[in-house]
Amino acid sequence: MLPPRAYTFIGLNGLRILSVIGLLLVFSSSIFTLVRDVQAVDRFQGGKAATVTTNTTAEDILHADYIIGSTVPNQPAGVFWAVVNRLLIIFQVIVLLLSEFGWPSAFFNRFFPILGKDFGLGPLGIVQCLLGAAILSHHVDEFSLVSAFFLFSIGCLNILAGLIFHDSAKAKRSVTSWRDHAKSALPTHVAGVDIRPVASAAPSFVSSVFKGDAEKPQGEAKIGYGFGVQGERAAGLKGYLISKPIESLPRYAPKRSPSPA
Repeated sequence: MLPPRAYTFIGLNGLRILSVIGLLLVFSSSIFTLVRDVQAVDRFQGGKAATVTTNTTAEDILHADYIIGSTVPNQPAGVFWAVVNRLLIIFQVIVLLLSEFGWPSAFFNRFFPILGKDFGLGPLGIVQCLLGAAILSHHVDEFSLVSAFFLFSIGCLNILAGLIFHDSAKAKRSVTSWRDHAKSALPTHVAGVDIRPVASAAPSFVSSVFKGDAEKPQGEAKIGYGFGVQGERAAGLKGYLISKPIESLPRYAPKRSPSPA
């Protein structure tokens, strides 16, 4: 039987795989919709829209809310904003895909902290729901409809996972942290914080003392003679004279009276 941590690891990584699939579907559907919109605008500008639709008049086509066969609004600068909208969706999907793979982590930790390792899956799910809602708010084809609805559902699951695991969700689903935990019996991450011990360097003065003693040759090593006869002889050979102090009593000491004979 697997430990509870293994089920959490498998579940969160399964959710990550579904999230990647949903983002890829939205990415491909956005490109498909962008190409179709450009073709529809080209037909509209060339006056070919009337030949494609036989049941509508030219007046209805010119005053329609959307260009026939596209998601582009029939208004000033409508083509520009429709293209910008699709490009922004594609850019956001690429950023979310990179954050799901965790690369480059330093870039996300600095410029997009909510998608970095210090935050959970809640912000990721919110952005996915916003993308899905932005696509579903327009009349789109079936492929884009299914892709956006699937991404919105995965975003809701990511928000739920973020509420359950908080900021430790990405640490629990990380493959590298799982390998480190498997190699060591001690825990390496607690609540998303790396608690692995770091080897501290020894004090510089201690290392210098040991290094200095190791580098000195044996002939230059200091030899201690102490305060005995050997120390007195060594001091005499070097020219030092050691005299014994004169025995005396302190001033406040009582004087000794001579003992009667």
